[in-house]
Amino acid sequence: MSEPRAALFDIDGTLIDSVYTHVAAWRQAFAESDLTLPHWEIHRRIGEDGALLVSELIEVATGDTGSDDLESRLSDAHDRAYAERSSQLTVLPGARELVREAKRLNMRVVLATSAPDHELALLRELLDVDDLVDAVTSGADVDTAKPDSTIVGIALDRAGVRAADAVMIGDATWDFVAASDRGVPGIGVLTGGVGRGELLQAGAGAVYRDAAEVVASGVLDSGDRR
Repeated sequence: MSEPRAALFDIDGTLIDSVYTHVAAWRQAFAESDLTLPHWEIHRRIGEDGALLVSELIEVATGDTGSDDLESRLSDAHDRAYAERSSQLTVLPGARELVREAKRLNMRVVLATSAPDHELALLRELLDVDDLVDAVTSGADVDTAKPDSTIVGIALDRAGVRAADAVMIGDATWDFVAASDRGVPGIGVLTGGVGRGELLQAGAGAVYRDAAEVVASGVLDSGDRR
């Protein structure tokens, strides 16, 4: 009997078009504290551990480290701004079909995200594939999110598979830094706005335009993910 296989799906920017909603929400949050940030500085950090993201952006905006109070205020403001924009979130092309394809291939489907629970609930409702999902991770499972690889290890444990029998499907460099650290091969998509070269350098074995192109490629069925 062959070993079970698993598809570990990042959600933000991979299955749901949410990256630029996060960028706008963070920019508004900083503006409310009279801090100005260029969009690109925010964008390049989306998908990174939230605490790291906030502290790095505070340093970009002020040239100095921030206080716990400021970090908390900015995070709360981001959550409000993101919630206000939640109606803008959409399912990316081929996202549901890719999850269905993984299930058709008898892969265990894991939503391997470190999004906080209140965001994850919104994303799962919009994605509407819970009947196909075998396991889920969230920010509540770890102290530090990607690029730390702990969340990937938890996803593997919950799927009950070896690293070599899993694949990480994501849109950000952080996904593949974390996956590579655990020996998990990766498939990248461009829907988070990160370039092909950056994703390959971070550890993705192949990069496609979007989830729809991943389905069309048949790469999950071939097993050639490196």
